[in-house]
Amino acid sequence: MYNMMKKACYIRVGTCYYKIVQLPTISGNFNEILVPWNIETLRNDHGKAFIGTIKRYDGFTCIPGHKNFQQECHGFYNTYSPLPYSPKEGTIDFSLRFMKHIFGGQAELGLDYLQLLYSNPTQMLPILCLVSKERVTGKTTFLKWLKAIFENNLTYLTNDNFSSQFNIDWANKLLICIDEVLFNKEELTERIKYLSTTNFNKLEAKGKDKREVEFFGKFILCSNNEDGFIKIDSEETRFWVLKIPSLKNEDTHFLEQLVNEIPAFLYHLENRELATTHKTRMWFTPDQVRTVALNNLMQNNRNRVEKELVSMLLNVMDTFDMDEVDMCPLDALQVLNRTRIKTDLTQLRQILKKDWKLRNQDNSLSYQKMVIWSDGGLALTDAKGRYYTITKSYLQQNFTEDQKIDETMKFDDFCEGSI
Repeated sequence: MYNMMKKACYIRVGTCYYKIVQLPTISGNFNEILVPWNIETLRNDHGKAFIGTIKRYDGFTCIPGHKNFQQECHGFYNTYSPLPYSPKEGTIDFSLRFMKHIFGGQAELGLDYLQLLYSNPTQMLPILCLVSKERVTGKTTFLKWLKAIFENNLTYLTNDNFSSQFNIDWANKLLICIDEVLFNKEELTERIKYLSTTNFNKLEAKGKDKREVEFFGKFILCSNNEDGFIKIDSEETRFWVLKIPSLKNEDTHFLEQLVNEIPAFLYHLENRELATTHKTRMWFTPDQVRTVALNNLMQNNRNRVEKELVSMLLNVMDTFDMDEVDMCPLDALQVLNRTRIKTDLTQLRQILKKDWKLRNQDNSLSYQKMVIWSDGGLALTDAKGRYYTITKSYLQQNFTEDQKIDETMKFDDFCEGSI
């Protein structure tokens, strides 16, 4: 770790003076911060001649960099913070065990994620979501570990902080972590989706005018609500949702062991080859980060009409041993009305055409129409119309929980021991 207790110094940025101070933390480390300083105090403490020796900058900028960090950029003071640790060869057994616990079968993708944060901090990355109804999973430990690695470049937010119009405390951070997240307002979801793919953001502080700044922040969300912490649709590609398994045995010193390995872990990130290549704006492809947890979240965000329609279609296919069903919107309306689900033809057409992206027949053709009798029995009758064809494979792939996805494996599948 670099020497945090360096000699106090002063800078002038524009027409204002600042003292660079080392703020002590509970952990025993120090965070470097800028404190506004009065010129009269400088004269009293150091004399008038000292004022002329103070380093001058034209203004503030924020340019992220870890390997070749530069505090001064073309006459501007860089507010991005250098990392507290330097890479050093060593063992990283605890770090790799923990990565496999958090990312499971996607551990190599997880290492790519952290390697990109370290080596290419301006690269857009998916919104990482760690979810679990269970306790003692390691979600909070993961955030604390990242905080130890990236220090001042990571900040914690609450739901209220993120919904506030003032963002000066997080707009220039590399990682924005929101614990116990619950975005029940669509505007918050749209905001985080926009920020995850934009290069610019409006910086706003209380009592000051907005100004446009470059934005390179990545979001990490943690929640105990697996099925409804955020509302996303079935076409969303910006979220990487991981369900974290609970720990059988809790090691209270594991975070300390992780922190001790940070120099060696950075050395590993600096020298390993990426397992993936740059294919999308968020680096990873949607298929690479698609998980069962993401599918379950999407499914639980669907409205009741769509869920009942899927259930009814699968029931018909199972009853008559069919791989596909032909259906007109009016057929679905008549069947759903029998189940007391309130809907209309406009909503059903939107589900079939816009949400499911199906296309009906160009002309009126003969097909087998599904009907439901007063006693609840299902039947097929001859009919004619411009029907849609829905396949069983499509419904199973998009609406059931049986998708075969290379998802998070249990920690015990990788190694013995405890965290």
